[in-house]
Amino acid sequence: MDDINVLHHRCLLNLRRRVRDIGDGRPAQERYMRLQKDGDTLSYQGNSEEVGCYVAGRPLSKGNCYFEVTIVDTGVRGTIAVGLVPKFYRLDHQPGWLPYSVAYHADNGKLYNGNPVGQQFGPKCARGDRIGCGIHSENIEAGITTVFFTKNGKEVGSVEVPVSAEGLFPAVGMHSMGEEVKVDLQAEWFLEEDDSMMMVDSHEDDWGRLYDVRVSGTLLEYVGKGKSIMDVGLAQARQPLTTRCHYYEVEIVDAGEKCYIALGLARRDYPKNRHPGWSRGSVAYHADDGKIFHGSGVGDAFGPRCFKGDIMGCGIMFPRDYILDGEGDTDDWDRLDIRPGHASVQNVLYLNDEEEEEEEGEDGEEAGEQEQEGRKVTVFFTRNGKLMGRREMVVPPGGLYPTVGMLSSGEKVKVDLHPLSG
Repeated sequence: MDDINVLHHRCLLNLRRRVRDIGDGRPAQERYMRLQKDGDTLSYQGNSEEVGCYVAGRPLSKGNCYFEVTIVDTGVRGTIAVGLVPKFYRLDHQPGWLPYSVAYHADNGKLYNGNPVGQQFGPKCARGDRIGCGIHSENIEAGITTVFFTKNGKEVGSVEVPVSAEGLFPAVGMHSMGEEVKVDLQAEWFLEEDDSMMMVDSHEDDWGRLYDVRVSGTLLEYVGKGKSIMDVGLAQARQPLTTRCHYYEVEIVDAGEKCYIALGLARRDYPKNRHPGWSRGSVAYHADDGKIFHGSGVGDAFGPRCFKGDIMGCGIMFPRDYILDGEGDTDDWDRLDIRPGHASVQNVLYLNDEEEEEEEGEDGEEAGEQEQEGRKVTVFFTRNGKLMGRREMVVPPGGLYPTVGMLSSGEKVKVDLHPLSG
């Protein structure tokens, strides 16, 4: 009878393991403390003195060996940790602090490997960044495995760690008010990509400024909160339009919740929390209402609304004798010839957000002064290859930069900055 009972017990254990591996339709028994969970979003709910920690219900395995965490908000200190821990890890400690755990910490870029003292490992991470963590599955059953970390899809580094009998479980730690992340436990990362493929897929160098926008090849994805008009996601090209490259296009891949997508042109120092077209030195065609906004928060009827699959274009008709400041030497974002005129058109790149907001009330006066100094061009917009209309505009010092704005969850666009080349 004893042998039969032992055999029966082993059969039950094997059955439980199989159910765990293939999933039984029931939610995994994840654990978390001092965190609020809403779908795939985790937000810190402590008092900034106590750690909040989340541990997934299932360990990484050969079939699911990688996960990613997107930073939605860094909160007060940005003390966000992403890593792997044992099944019954203490939820009042950051991942990586205790034995048999390892984590990459966003606030200082350090790696914590079973020790509350970290070692310098990689760059710091900020709002909009994706931190990935995975294992090389070929040696997962050997009692030790190689854990690697990524930032925005690029490997940061790796470390060998011991594996407990239960495995290594995805974990996220937070430690200050306002911190919020999105967790993707089904994320994929392809280890076999060669350098040429990486060059084809990486287009981050095309963009001089990115705020709450994630780049994946030619795809731009909004990763902001989308809860107020201050949560604009902005992507501004590294180079302005020129007489040799005077047009670009955006295809709406996903309209998201509200299709608050705007395509246009803006000055280099355009405020990061303003939709293109809302502030001086910018003009934009807005997909959600078909209006054109030209240096004002009030738009004018312009064209039809745009939806998923539509291609919006924007370009400049330059005069024949037009020469842009710095044209021909725009390979480096910092080498452009920004020529200040009167005080009203000085480069305000280093103004803080409050000053940027205050300047909006003076748009009319400043724009009038700038028009007396600048050169005018004709900006035009298209929809699915058809001309929608034109708008005359003063070129600010340094030129007009392709600028895309998004403002609601789920919005995705594909951008072609050189559709007329080749």
